[in-house]
Amino acid sequence: MTGSEYFSLVRTSPQQAHKAIFDEYFNYAYTIVFNRLRSVAGTEDVEECVSDVFAEIFFNYSEGSNGNKDMKGYIATIAKRRAIDRFRSITLKNSRSVSLEGDMLTELKAEDDIVENSEKKDVQLTLIQLIKELGEPDSTIILHRYYYDRSSGEIAKLLNMKAATVRMRCKRALDKLRLMLKVSGIDL
Repeated sequence: MTGSEYFSLVRTSPQQAHKAIFDEYFNYAYTIVFNRLRSVAGTEDVEECVSDVFAEIFFNYSEGSNGNKDMKGYIATIAKRRAIDRFRSITLKNSRSVSLEGDMLTELKAEDDIVENSEKKDVQLTLIQLIKELGEPDSTIILHRYYYDRSSGEIAKLLNMKAATVRMRCKRALDKLRLMLKVSGIDL
């Protein structure tokens, strides 16, 4: 149905025009809304959203603003917008409340393992402290080599050294660092 057909039918019988639009485009609008809401909403919510779509079409589709174009694009736009609004509303409502009935409590898990994250943080802090204890230029060489992933040549230019010297100091610093980590009780 085109907009001009709809408007000519509205002039004779608004109820028949609304019924004709509903009959022709209900499945189309329902499919759009269902595809957006199927992961968060039940059948009742989907049907209510489709009703809102047609209510908006009946109240807002006018001859002057929307012309006599094919109504399918207009209906698709309204259906998508209403479905997105309903999706946001439902997900916001669901994120605010958590049911703690029965076995649901055992299913709630933190996204991150707090103990594991804490242990990693402790190891990182210890590692940084031990690297600092290596002294200069060894700590700078280790950081640039393994943190910034720079080559021996790049580090040599930065520290005004030869690349061979940087490689040798890096190897010796790593040996010292392994020993220091072992003494600290960290096994990598």
